[in-house]
Amino acid sequence: MTASPGPLDLLAMGRVGVDIYPLEIGVHLEDVQTFGKYLGGSATNVAVAAARLGRRTAIITRTGDDAFGRFVHQALRELNVGDQYVSSVQTWPTPVTFCEIFPPDNFPLYFYRTPTAPDLQIHGGELDLDAIAAARIFWSTVTGLSQEPSRAAHHVAWEARQRRPLTILDLDYRPMFWESRAEARAQVERALAHVNIAVGNLDETLTAVGEDDPVRAGRALLERGIELAIIKQGPKGVLAMTANESVEVAPLHVAVVNGLGAGDGFGGALCHGLLSEWSLERIISFANAAGAIVASRLECSTAMPRVDEVEDLMSGATS
Repeated sequence: MTASPGPLDLLAMGRVGVDIYPLEIGVHLEDVQTFGKYLGGSATNVAVAAARLGRRTAIITRTGDDAFGRFVHQALRELNVGDQYVSSVQTWPTPVTFCEIFPPDNFPLYFYRTPTAPDLQIHGGELDLDAIAAARIFWSTVTGLSQEPSRAAHHVAWEARQRRPLTILDLDYRPMFWESRAEARAQVERALAHVNIAVGNLDETLTAVGEDDPVRAGRALLERGIELAIIKQGPKGVLAMTANESVEVAPLHVAVVNGLGAGDGFGGALCHGLLSEWSLERIISFANAAGAIVASRLECSTAMPRVDEVEDLMSGATS
């Protein structure tokens, strides 16, 4: 009998799709001639990023019953992410996402997931609650709260967690998935009662707690019961706050190619650091460096760095 491998290091729940990214920089989409095809979706990218750092990960999501759905399974396996919790739906196709690439800070995204997408058709009754409860980290995103039945399924998952340590909410607010910011804020307020770590940028904290000043946003999250609030500030670096500690990490300067996957690379590296039980400053510094590496590359999922690559960038920054 083969021994059970034990709980997952990271079990993520949320968006998946196929990124169709131009291989031409600084060209509007209507004029692009060549594209690359990559695994995509924020929660999926986080699982990939942590797997690239040596963690045992899996994703809870759904695809269409189509060729791109088969590609998702194939890519997950190649990137060492468990696909045992990925199922298909008959009605909706696997979504695709296009972007334009205008470095250093203009990367328009075009989501093809209207009026819904398979990853928003996750039902609470289909979840493996034992796996969710046992996972060392459970990662979910605000996008998953934008529609039913996914919204209710997230609350089922959180009930199984019982706010266990390392239950993380990626604030991941994307306005095209919501009727209004106010609607999103109401759902995030409910969600914050079930998690103990929140991570997002300033626009996302504005949605979550009505604050886009990093210190005030961090304090507002802590007041809502969050134990670790992480505020990403782009070119101004990262602020992390607990009740007893505040850490600020300066940005690392790299030649930006595509900034779209940087936050997901940050998230996967954050999980690796938390599981390694490093100091808060080392965790955030490592995650910051991982995100910078992804921003210097074209794609997202397959751009996620290895541990040695992150450490090399960190050592170069401090030498």
